[in-house]
Amino acid sequence: MPRAFILSLALLLSSLAAASDTLTGANAEPETRALYTHLKAIAKDHILFGHQETTAYGIGWQGDPGRSDVKSVTGAYPAVYGWDFFELVEAGTPEKLERFRSLVSEAYQRGGINTFSWHMYNPVTGENFYDTTPAVAAILPGGDKHDHYKTSLDAIAAFALSLKGRNGGHIPIIFRPFHEHMGNWFWWGKKHCTPEEYVALWRFTVDYLRDQKGVHNLLYAYSPNIAYGPSSGGAYLSRYPGDAYVDILGLDAYVKDMTAALGPIRQLVELARERGKVPALTEAGYPDGLSKTTQTDWYTTALLAPLAGDPVAREIAYVLVWRNASKDHYWVPYPGGPGEEDFRKFHAHPIILFEDKLPNMYALSN
Repeated sequence: MPRAFILSLALLLSSLAAASDTLTGANAEPETRALYTHLKAIAKDHILFGHQETTAYGIGWQGDPGRSDVKSVTGAYPAVYGWDFFELVEAGTPEKLERFRSLVSEAYQRGGINTFSWHMYNPVTGENFYDTTPAVAAILPGGDKHDHYKTSLDAIAAFALSLKGRNGGHIPIIFRPFHEHMGNWFWWGKKHCTPEEYVALWRFTVDYLRDQKGVHNLLYAYSPNIAYGPSSGGAYLSRYPGDAYVDILGLDAYVKDMTAALGPIRQLVELARERGKVPALTEAGYPDGLSKTTQTDWYTTALLAPLAGDPVAREIAYVLVWRNASKDHYWVPYPGGPGEEDFRKFHAHPIILFEDKLPNMYALSN
């Protein structure tokens, strides 16, 4: 095991004890606390790479067992697997629930990390998440859609508690609700609810899942869009629900070159240090996908080089890029497509960790 990964049991136990003070719940399950602690420790020297829905589908295929465009190109799965609760709540069927349960479990059994966003349909109109009819007030306690919202949370709780981990526990999940909330394209965006409503919604969500439903295998990630990062005059924290309700401080950053985002990322890392949180690029990539550029070395020159070359920004725990849906909508080089060799160089770089280089993220010692 590389020296950077070796932590003495005494040190890790001490770190776990300290982590309980900064986690959203003192009753977080052991593997969830271990994941949180390992993310903080590994971020000092490495950046984990993630990909949205990487084993669900890719370019020219869907549902093939064990397949991933990332693995097909590099020989390794990503360290972080992105999913979305929309697939299980708004569009869920028993078959889809079982499929996603299997995909999440397979990632966990291989040692990977699962994170879920939630593109929740507008609960007032029933239309999709881009319908910006105001809805946050309606799903807060006292609102006429509050019971509807609790039913949706019940579905998330049931799924989270159905994920069987080791030693009788549950598979840890990073949950990233109501993301990019400082934009206006989602119904929970800044023009469609007040800061007080957004904070109340976030806190109710955590309290309900944790205290009412007994879900203790979630880490909560807060992730505004990059335009409202830490350098934007305090806007990053303007709707922050508080340290007791957040585990991971994130940014969603779609930029042509990460050099443009280094200022906000540095301040994100510093803010996470101050608050005892994990900093991450919770969603990132080339704007609108790699099909929109002729650059074939984007991963090494526009993503890796700026981060690796900055002693502060490089301390983000992970970067998750978006999905591979088609040749017109993809974020990871696919077999036979442009950028393959560059992506293999990215995988081989010592600062970057795919799943094949991960320590046991869920154990007290490695």
